[in-house]
Amino acid sequence: MKRKKILGSHVKRLLSGVAIHGRRHLTEVETDLLQTELLLEEAIDKLTSSFMAIHTAVGARQEAINRLLAGGTPSAEDSANLADMSGEIGQHVNSAITSMQFQDMTSQLIDRTLRRVTGLRDFLGTLSEHGAEIAPETDSDEIVERLGKVSMALAIQSLELRSMLRKSVEQRHLESGDIELF
Repeated sequence: MKRKKILGSHVKRLLSGVAIHGRRHLTEVETDLLQTELLLEEAIDKLTSSFMAIHTAVGARQEAINRLLAGGTPSAEDSANLADMSGEIGQHVNSAITSMQFQDMTSQLIDRTLRRVTGLRDFLGTLSEHGAEIAPETDSDEIVERLGKVSMALAIQSLELRSMLRKSVEQRHLESGDIELF
């Protein structure tokens, strides 16, 4: 009777560990994917805003440009606005470029997510390999020994994966003035 309790205890611990490990990594995958989605939404909103601002800046100067092309004389305000146009558009372009940094962050998140999925696949592969070695006629003592080995192998894999995934996703901002137009 004691062997059955030991065997049952090992099986319970193994299954519980696999479930906890799997849930933890799937939760992290879900979190990374949601964060990626938010980054993409934010970047698209910022890019849209930047390009609309560029359009507005150019459109606001178009009337003065049309007067110049028609041979008219621009007002002092028109001249000042035209002179400021390059700097204003440069600021909007810098803002758009900064918004495009989402690509770096999303790449980091996707890489981390893929590593989690790969780690979970390897984890399940280890479980499958060790499980395949247990035949129906294997005695309880050998099953307990094999379950101990698989538990140890899985614990090592889990620690290795966790340490590899500790890094955080970082965004590097461009400083204003990094881009100059005209």
